[in-house]
Amino acid sequence: MDDNSSSPPSPHTTLPAFAPVPRQKDRSNGWKAETQLAFIEALADTGSVTAACQMVQRSTHGAYHLRRQPGAEEFAAAWEAALDLGVKRIEDTAMDRALNGVEVPVYSYGKLVGTRRVHNDRLLMFMLRNRAPARFAEGRAKGMNAIGKMEVERLKKQWRAEWEAERRRVSPAEIRASIDRKVEEFRQRIEWNQSPRTRAAWEEYCRLRDEDAASGYSARNDPEHPMYREREPGVDGERTAPKLPASDGAHD
Repeated sequence: MDDNSSSPPSPHTTLPAFAPVPRQKDRSNGWKAETQLAFIEALADTGSVTAACQMVQRSTHGAYHLRRQPGAEEFAAAWEAALDLGVKRIEDTAMDRALNGVEVPVYSYGKLVGTRRVHNDRLLMFMLRNRAPARFAEGRAKGMNAIGKMEVERLKKQWRAEWEAERRRVSPAEIRASIDRKVEEFRQRIEWNQSPRTRAAWEEYCRLRDEDAASGYSARNDPEHPMYREREPGVDGERTAPKLPASDGAHD
């Protein structure tokens, strides 16, 4: 026997055959028979009307309009069957995430430094209640002995504690990255509200500031600066720095 005979059939093979909706005009951007078939197959793959329309490059308005046309009964039935298959695929994806978790990025100072795997135990319990309702409906174990019920309750408490801890767990790197983003957004808002003249003056200030930093400028070594301290030749001590100019209205 061929090994492929035991493998599950492709979702497309379970779609019902249907007669395409008859169209009065054969337009290049219309809903031709092959476009209708491609849409139904895409709908089975994605479970989303919007995504399926994007894959065949047609509008959702056009898809729903086509479904309302005379002779669209088989097309509508295939539509519903495709949605059922799409939901099953989404359910399988959710179960995979519930069991294996998902990789989420970890940032430090705005840079990607790695990933970590996050498990959603609430999603796992949801899937258990839907896949095995006889045992996990509404979170209660059914058809189990006392030991089994106690084990389920213990797991529920453990999963709840882990899930709550995961919600509260935020790394220092994530906090710093969030602060950096907010500071940058605040700076950009200030700059965008500046007049061209103020903006030019600010850029000139930044240029001069960077030049001072690059040259190692120090106010105490600048004779033109009020904070300058003049050293006397041969004396280790320093003269007292001159007082800064008093503001208007100041008293001695």
